[in-house]
Amino acid sequence: MKGKRVIAGILLAGILAVTLAGCKNTDNTKEETEKPVITLGSDNYPPYNYLNEDGVPTGIDVELATEAFRRMGYQVEVVQINWEKKKELVESGEIDCIMGCFSMEGRLDDYRWAGPYIASRQVVAVNENSDIYKLGDLEGKNLAVQSTTKPEELFLEQTDPKIPKVKQVYSMENRELIYTSLSRGYVDAIAAHEISIRQYMSDFEAKYRILDEDILETGIGVAFAKNDKRGIEKELSKTLKAMVKDGSAKKILQKYVPDAEKYLEVNSLER
Repeated sequence: MKGKRVIAGILLAGILAVTLAGCKNTDNTKEETEKPVITLGSDNYPPYNYLNEDGVPTGIDVELATEAFRRMGYQVEVVQINWEKKKELVESGEIDCIMGCFSMEGRLDDYRWAGPYIASRQVVAVNENSDIYKLGDLEGKNLAVQSTTKPEELFLEQTDPKIPKVKQVYSMENRELIYTSLSRGYVDAIAAHEISIRQYMSDFEAKYRILDEDILETGIGVAFAKNDKRGIEKELSKTLKAMVKDGSAKKILQKYVPDAEKYLEVNSLER
């Protein structure tokens, strides 16, 4: 009988431990679900934002946003949006902010900004065997860009003297089509964020050559609507800076890019 009582006591202790653990986990889950939600809008733009093999949003911006907003007491919901409608979506309140390798240059008056939190080079890429080696060689050539991006603006508006006048700018809503167009020879060159081009080259073994001259060096930020009076962008800027200072931002970038530190050198880009 004594032996049975000891076993029963052990079993009871185990049951209590599991029960208490379950209660603790339930409390943590409840705490998470009670946090206010920030809806972050982006398009598919590896390595900043894309779906992993399980269909879960991941990438540089997703990880940075998740950690930053966690520190601020929010949980993040990442949604894929039509990039051409980003301003309309954030102004209507359908999303809280835009965070998808979004250049601040020339848009400072259009949104409330957090950042810059990453530096980025906008560059031109050509096929490996192309006879285009410098920006001037683009004169009279055909170029593909994603629509509503800075490269589209630079080549269409011709406000920067270092940007040559090309024969035709093909603006495509789906960013992946610019790479297809280049690989098949439909265009002579493409222009986009350097990180994004290198990611595509790695993922699909594309044989491109990136020109040494960039078309723009810019700061990447998080955009909120001008009529958003909550002040979240100010707190987010401080939090992202704190993540750079404590090394957590660098750890996230190192998962996706070499020389992570150079992308965090944004002091000269701050406005």
